[in-house]
Amino acid sequence: MNLEIKNLMVKYDDVLAISDVTMSVATGTIVALVGGNGNGKSTTLRAVAGLNAAHAGSITFNGQAIQSVPAHERVPLGLSLVPEGRRLFPRLTVRRNLELGAFTQSDDHEVKSSVDEMFSLFPILKEREKQLAGTMSGGEQQMLAIARGLMAKPRLLMLDEPSWGIAPKFVTKVLDVIQQVNATGVSILLVEQNLSKALSIAHYGYVIQTGRIVMEGKGQDLLHDDKIKQAYLGL
Repeated sequence: MNLEIKNLMVKYDDVLAISDVTMSVATGTIVALVGGNGNGKSTTLRAVAGLNAAHAGSITFNGQAIQSVPAHERVPLGLSLVPEGRRLFPRLTVRRNLELGAFTQSDDHEVKSSVDEMFSLFPILKEREKQLAGTMSGGEQQMLAIARGLMAKPRLLMLDEPSWGIAPKFVTKVLDVIQQVNATGVSILLVEQNLSKALSIAHYGYVIQTGRIVMEGKGQDLLHDDKIKQAYLGL
């Protein structure tokens, strides 16, 4: 098992953000964590990344308990988070943004090789290599954010709302890229408000509501579940 979360609780000051989250990501799979705004999706990802402290429960990554490991030490273990809103360096070029994602690598040749690998996986980034990140479209920026996350050579890539703020035609492209990345052996934990899109590519899914997991199952099963359709998809 790549990632196991058990009875996770996170608070902001004295306000409970998530109260009891238990979920897992099997090695080599795409797992979707879906639900409405403000239900604890991003908080869960940030807790795994070490950006939110776990007040109770456990987080185990590849057999190692990491809930007390500082965030910067989790990246070399193989955890990479692509945050909501992308958080690129808008005044730096595409290539420089990628290079900054390789802070765990000390060998210049290795960094160059990783950049070339990203250009192969994301041809649009090769075309935009010298362009400033802030001048690209939302969809292209999302491709760059994912590629930058991959520069750390993660075993688990966590994506927070990758369809946020991008044109509908690019959403499908981004989801295709996520599947391509997964095909290389990288496990994916995907947080999305767009339930139908996320569950359509997920091997397994969890539905979170008011800080608790309320449903789970195979992605396709959840996608076609009448309760999900009525409560979340408006069908």
